[in-house]
Amino acid sequence: MAETAPLRPVSRPRLYEQVAQQILAWVRDNGLEVGDRLPPERDLAVRLGVSRATVSQALVAMEVVGVIHVRHGDGAVLVDSSGSSKVVESLRRHAQQLPDIIEAREALESKLAALAAVRRSEEDLARIDAALSDMQRDIEDGGRGVEGDEAFHAAVTTAGHSALLQQLMNEISDLIKETRIESLSQPGRPQESLEGHRAIAAAIRDQNPDAAAAAMRAHVDKVSDVALLRD
Repeated sequence: MAETAPLRPVSRPRLYEQVAQQILAWVRDNGLEVGDRLPPERDLAVRLGVSRATVSQALVAMEVVGVIHVRHGDGAVLVDSSGSSKVVESLRRHAQQLPDIIEAREALESKLAALAAVRRSEEDLARIDAALSDMQRDIEDGGRGVEGDEAFHAAVTTAGHSALLQQLMNEISDLIKETRIESLSQPGRPQESLEGHRAIAAAIRDQNPDAAAAAMRAHVDKVSDVALLRD
């Protein structure tokens, strides 16, 4: 008998994938267009018969792949009305990439934090402090601190004064942004992330490269605990 390609296990859709599909079907059936708002999480959970946490995970996943944008105080806004099959494929591809993204991020950012502790200037420290203040302000206002988080890591990268490492970070910046949205949407995560940033900043200010690298590794490990990998 001739050899044939092996059969592969059938992939079972995760609950949040099913919820995302249902939301997109509702968007299509109701003729929503780019710029329209989705119903609140609470309403979606009631209509779909699932927990609000599951709806939240579905919305975060949809935001990560660029279907919606969540605005503080304005809810989820549709930015792409692509078909549900394309979205589910994007969700699965993103979940599969996460471990590699996290591994690369830890290696690059730990080294950059150590270099920043040795090479940082007063101007670099000012940028780092400004990013911390922006993130804290956003969190206190009820936001997730996404922009402040991004600015902080960019400031640390700049403070490392390594053109090649900065180029490598730029290459994966979009992938890191996806994990940033996913992570900072976890309950309590924005404040935890802010505290991790403060520990990194303190080590850089003290010009302690070993402590800076350790603080960055601990931070990346903490923020990499995301629902898409636990599901």
